[in-house]
Amino acid sequence: MNLSMLNQARELKAKLDKAQKELGNIIVEAESGKGAVKVTISGQQKIQSIKISPKVIDPNKAEQLEELVRKAVSEAIAKSQKLAAKQLGGLTGGLKIPGLF
Repeated sequence: MNLSMLNQARELKAKLDKAQKELGNIIVEAESGKGAVKVTISGQQKIQSIKISPKVIDPNKAEQLEELVRKAVSEAIAKSQKLAAKQLGGLTGGLKIPGLF
């Protein structure tokens, strides 16, 4: 590996590190059940909060609430992954690098 390639690799790593740090500051929100369950997640797919409306808390309908939470979390993760792929994809030239997104 020549010096130029090594420098390019270091530059790419620095840009990727910066982009991943920026993703940590981006927050995405998703909801289900017409806003009954809201999930906020960072661009690094770390859940920040889950809000559940008291209206949907019924001990006799726990499975319904579980489904609302699952849907909101899944949607939030999908949005966050799409955002990360968009932001990091430009840096990697479309290459799928394991562990990035």
